[in-house]
Amino acid sequence: MLESRNRATRVAPFPLATETIGRVAIAPLPPRTRLSLRLRPAAAADVGAVAGLSLDMPITATRAADGRRALRLGPDEWLLLADADEAEELTALVTAGLAGTFHALVDVSHRSCGLAVTGAGAGAALNAGCPLDLSPKAFPIGTATRTVLAKTEILLARLDADAFEVECWRSWADYLRGFLLEAARGL
Repeated sequence: MLESRNRATRVAPFPLATETIGRVAIAPLPPRTRLSLRLRPAAAADVGAVAGLSLDMPITATRAADGRRALRLGPDEWLLLADADEAEELTALVTAGLAGTFHALVDVSHRSCGLAVTGAGAGAALNAGCPLDLSPKAFPIGTATRTVLAKTEILLARLDADAFEVECWRSWADYLRGFLLEAARGL
């Protein structure tokens, strides 16, 4: 089997060190499992939860359980996140939980990577290139959405008052990291 002898090695698209500039820290997130789930909204309401993760939640909401997270990105779209070594287990649990329910589940782990943007200036650094109102009232803790940052499509999640995660395609990761570092310098 060709794929068992020639496994691809995941290489970080940017330096692995955390950089702190003023009131902003930018750190690479470790590799993780990312599963894209498409499911009819009525089915999500009927199923409620799979693999311990709630699917019946409002659009832009996130829910976490046992180190895993579900982000509802649209009426019929979720992103399921877990540790890098949980891809097969999470896939099996979701598939079993949705047996008999029409759905699509795709592993997109290698497509994307993430950055943690934290600190008192995190929202301001992100707003240098993101058109969303990132104030706590407009973008509260537990919110996640697709948006743009410096002309690049991203997935943005707020984990805490001064803690965000940016998910982007690997090909844009170093560009976005550089943009955020420059934005932090400008604060």
